[in-house]
Order: sequence, then structure tokens, then C-alpha cells
Amino acid sequence: MTTTQSDQRPMICDEVEVRSIERLSPTYVRVEFGGDALADFGVDGPLYDQRIKLVFPTDSGSLPSFADAEQSWVEAWMAQPPEERGHMRTYTVRAVRGEGRDTRIVVDFVLHLAEGATGPASTWAAGAGIGDRLMMIAPRRGMPFGGIEFDPAGARTILLVADETAVPAVSSILDSLPDGTRGHAFLEVPLAGDVLDVRCPVGMEIVWLPRSGDPLGEPLRAAVLAHLGVASPAEPFELEVDDDLWETPAYSSSGEEILDQAVTVGHDLDGLYAWIAGESAVVTGLRRHLVNELGMDRRQVAFMGYWRRGVAMRS
Repeated sequence: MTTTQSDQRPMICDEVEVRSIERLSPTYVRVEFGGDALADFGVDGPLYDQRIKLVFPTDSGSLPSFADAEQSWVEAWMAQPPEERGHMRTYTVRAVRGEGRDTRIVVDFVLHLAEGATGPASTWAAGAGIGDRLMMIAPRRGMPFGGIEFDPAGARTILLVADETAVPAVSSILDSLPDGTRGHAFLEVPLAGDVLDVRCPVGMEIVWLPRSGDPLGEPLRAAVLAHLGVASPAEPFELEVDDDLWETPAYSSSGEEILDQAVTVGHDLDGLYAWIAGESAVVTGLRRHLVNELGMDRRQVAFMGYWRRGVAMRS
């Protein structure tokens, strides 16, 4: 067999096609992708919140070429004219089905219909059909790729917090956790009809929080603060928000120093690991409570802004 340029890449970087579509709820549509290249998909350990990149077709329906790209696939994509490269977005692998050349990657898309806003990814998902094609960049078995932030590192209890954009990631994390894991998952969704059938490991509790017209993030904030025993302010904080908020035990988008020494806080947060993702302003407010007010050790938390209300995501 002749080894191609694509075979030598440290990641999968190839076209995939839609194999099945399932409307899960008013807000969620599940799309299953297949393709020969996915036979090499794999991660080192549990799937957790594994991120991948999807490149959506241009307005003319074409997909960009990565034929000459190796590790510099990002540069190769950015070097193409904007009208020819399509739109790139980051998604979580919800599940992996099959094996070998029958391997399929499942992605749950948020349609954002209840918020009255949409973008190229949700527009594509709303109109997707069997056989439609995308470009996928995903981990190749046995090769470093990154894209997993969930790392409880021996925590005794888990706190998972998500709005609708991060519900697929939390759902995948819950699938990966063994029975006996202790903790809570607080999941805010636009509508009562968006409560999904998600596995809950024995020892975990899932709390669904339909907004049903309430302001974005308010049900989530109130529930999480009540769970932590924090008095919720009457009005949301007016915060300076980093559109690229990403704070984990290993990385800070703001350049904040991550301390090596343990922090003594004088209350029972030792052993808690918090994973919080969603709209950046909501995540920023919760980060302020947990880190600045409750004094949680930075090594116990991951805060990720998946999107920013009123700000178009960059391709």
C-alpha cells in the first residue's frame, strides 16, 4: 500500500459525510458522521470532553483543500481566501460508534432557535441531509492531539456546570465516568423539551434547568450558588468579560499565573473539582464566586467560555 500525505499526518484531517440525523429536541439535532479516515480515530484514555474541528462548506457548497497540509493545517486553511475556506467551528465528540472503516463520530448541534440567533454551524445543522459532507480535524490513534480539559485528578466530588452549548460535553463526560463517582451536574437549556435522556452514573445527580423565558444564565447561576451555599446577588454582576475565556489548571487565557502551592480556604471545598463551560459572561461570573470569593484552588477548576452573547465567533 502506498502511504499518502494524509496517512502521515499526526491528526485526522479529511472529509466526512452525514450518515444519520436525529432531532433530539427543539434545540438539539444529532448528526452521525462517517468516512474511511475515521478508522484511525482514537484517544489515549476516556473520551471525556474531546474537542474536534469541523469546517463547513462555503456559500457555493465547496470544502477547502488540506492536500498539502501536515502539522501546519491551520496555516494552510488560513492561507486560503475567506470565500474559499468556509467556516471552522469547535465541537465535542458526543459518542463514537462502530469500528474500523465503519467508525462513526456523533456530534450534537445546538440550533440556538430559542435565542433568536444562529450562525453557519447551526444553520448547516438545521438543513443537513444524508450524504452532506464536512471537513473534520480529529485525533488520530496513538498521536498527541489535545482537546480534553476534564481532569479531576483524584477529586472526591465533581461539579459539572453547562449551558446548552456545553451539554454535549457534559453528557460525554458522564458517559465516561464510572458508577461510584460523587457529584452534581447542573445543565441549563432553553426549553423544558430540551431535557435529554443522559446517562447518570450512580453517585452523580443531574439537575436540568430549563430557562423557559428567564434570562440566559440566571437559572444556572442561582442553582450553582445555592448548591455551594453562596448567597446569590439580586442582580447579575457587571463584569469585564474575556471573549476567549479559558482557564484550566494547566492554562490561562489571561496569562494569570497558576500557583503550585495548595491554598487553605477554611471551608469544605477540598476534594471538589469544578468543570464549568458555556456563555463567557455567565462562566466569568461563576468563576468570580468560586475562585475570588470562595477561594477555590485554581488547580481544582476549569472555566471555559464556549461562546459570547452578541459576538460572532471567529472562524
